[in-house]
Amino acid sequence: MSREVNQIWEKCLEVIQSEIPTQNFQTWFTPILPLKLEKDTLTIQVPSQFFYEWLEEHYVEVLRKAIDHAIGRHGRLEYSIVVDKGDKKNPPIALQVPTVAGFSKPNPAPNAYASPFDLQEIDALELNSYLNPKYRFDSFIEGNCNRLGRAAGLAVANKPGATSFNPLMIYGGVGLGKTHLVQAIGNEIKDLYPKKFVLYVSTEKFTNQFVTAIRHNSIQAFTNFYLQVDVLIIDDVQFLSGKEKTQETFFNIFNHLHQSGKQIILSSDRAPKDLQGMEDRLLSRFKWGLTADLQQPDYETRVAIIQKKLQEDGIDIPLDVLEYLAQHIQTNVRELEGVVVSLMAQASLTRRAIDLELAKQTLRSIVSEQEKELSIENILDTISHHFDIEISTLTGKCRKKEHVFPRQLAMFMLKELTNLPLKSIGHHLGGRDHSTVIHAVQNISQAMHEDKSVELTVQQLFKQFKPNK
Repeated sequence: MSREVNQIWEKCLEVIQSEIPTQNFQTWFTPILPLKLEKDTLTIQVPSQFFYEWLEEHYVEVLRKAIDHAIGRHGRLEYSIVVDKGDKKNPPIALQVPTVAGFSKPNPAPNAYASPFDLQEIDALELNSYLNPKYRFDSFIEGNCNRLGRAAGLAVANKPGATSFNPLMIYGGVGLGKTHLVQAIGNEIKDLYPKKFVLYVSTEKFTNQFVTAIRHNSIQAFTNFYLQVDVLIIDDVQFLSGKEKTQETFFNIFNHLHQSGKQIILSSDRAPKDLQGMEDRLLSRFKWGLTADLQQPDYETRVAIIQKKLQEDGIDIPLDVLEYLAQHIQTNVRELEGVVVSLMAQASLTRRAIDLELAKQTLRSIVSEQEKELSIENILDTISHHFDIEISTLTGKCRKKEHVFPRQLAMFMLKELTNLPLKSIGHHLGGRDHSTVIHAVQNISQAMHEDKSVELTVQQLFKQFKPNK
């Protein structure tokens, strides 16, 4: 009988191998074991519930064709799903399930448990999936704000599970690129190691799947699925807070994967030490590897982000518009990209070229008043009002002492309150070079040190703005 079963399955494999790519064949059909042949029903053993569901969803037609070839149209297929791999003392436990899609539709096997990845309950997980292909390292702009995280991510991508960065935790505020970075790592690993099972899942989805597993009494199947993963990426782990049972299961999965040399990548909106409602043993494991933070992008990084976004859409804008946007949006990358998209939409809808005036109009409905206050325009306007001179005089060529001092003070304030490069500051003050700006800053600094009235004036002016440093 054993020989007959093997011969039947070999005939099936001949058909299957001719129908699908070699890599898919090795991934999904090489692990299958033929178990028995009773009458016209072939039973094959698959390693997990997920494996069974994937075959049913993606390869049922080719299986039907293979059974027709090996047994005949009357042939049937049945799965033996391993739900517990057992150990030295206990044999594996398997569940018999007849095929459904594409074959006859008999009643479900008695006592069959519901999958934690039931399509009616939650989205089915796909092998090497849940990664957004647009999230790549080449589209992740590097700056001082994220250099450590990006470098660590590249190291992990090149040698997943083989560096001391395991787990790798990326943390930072909203919109700073955490999801982009962790998915870029996953996509890079997929490119370099196509056979590795890379899985990205949000903490919310993980929790929902766990709740479904409890409801269907299939926690072991849920756990077994995650134990197959080579690279597990969990986004927003702070949402595990207060979920004791979910934390316990995740703790067990974490331990198994880590001990097996599998890579774990986590993201959070705060550092591990600041996470509340977490078990101490779980927090301690978060600290085993490397923790890297993402900070708000500096001026140069914001400029690069805007340029990258515009280049992707084939759009070129004047330098003053680029600087204006970078200067006014200082919170996070997501808001910065959103403003750029809004600006492009405004230009398209109104059929106008993107200029400074259009940028100002677009920002009025997006940027908060507090953020709008800290701008080149408002700084110059405040100084011109305080010294009762025109802005044209402030930025002009006049060398009178009563005009030179306010001009130098404007340069000083722009340097202290903004991230503008010296050359750009000089550009906004009548096209002066960076050496003139350096000289102005030095003069104001010295005057503040020597004259208390000057120091008081500067302090009064500074109070009107919130520095971004």
